[in-house]
Amino acid sequence: VINMNCFRYKLEHDCGFAPNPFHGTLSLATCKGQIRKNKHLEIGDWIIGLGSVAMGNLNHLIFAMQLEEKITFDDYWNDLRFQCKKPNINGSLLQLYGDNVYHTDAQTAKIIQEDCAHSKEDGKENMKHYNRDVDGKFVLLSKNFYYFGDNAPLIPPEYSYIYNVARSVKYLDLMGDDIRIQEFINWIGEKYEIGIHGDPCNWKEFSID
Repeated sequence: VINMNCFRYKLEHDCGFAPNPFHGTLSLATCKGQIRKNKHLEIGDWIIGLGSVAMGNLNHLIFAMQLEEKITFDDYWNDLRFQCKKPNINGSLLQLYGDNVYHTDAQTAKIIQEDCAHSKEDGKENMKHYNRDVDGKFVLLSKNFYYFGDNAPLIPPEYSYIYNVARSVKYLDLMGDDIRIQEFINWIGEKYEIGIHGDPCNWKEFSID
């Protein structure tokens, strides 16, 4: 990758919905529209999700994904690979937080929000989430990812350039700085295997027998 980017943002909560790290592919299909529709986002770029004061894990690494595919909501909805990511509100936590929830109604040409973690409790559309999610336009996908959730490691001070103190998405400061981005990715790769290393941070709030 020439002049790769590294998009970083803080997660205020982590339920396995955004991102959804399950079924072998990490997907970012909701929230973070400013990343999903960003004109600077290219295949090969990295997206880093960081902990926050709200979750008590500031500067910890929740996930890192290298973007491999960028597809539309309808392509995601119809893709045989991702039927397993459609939510089942009465299923397990894993099924409840499926993120394959938006698609276009053929009759009205309007994007529908299926009953999901972002809908209202009665299954009706939650317009606050709807508007924010749909604004992102694309679903981001990767099999080359590290997801830590509640096992999020503290990022060492020598990589403090990855930290994000702001509320918004950060990437311009490292734009095209392949060396520092790659050094950070190498640190992850030397310590951890690709894949899932923990449960979503907020799952501990559920009592599971």
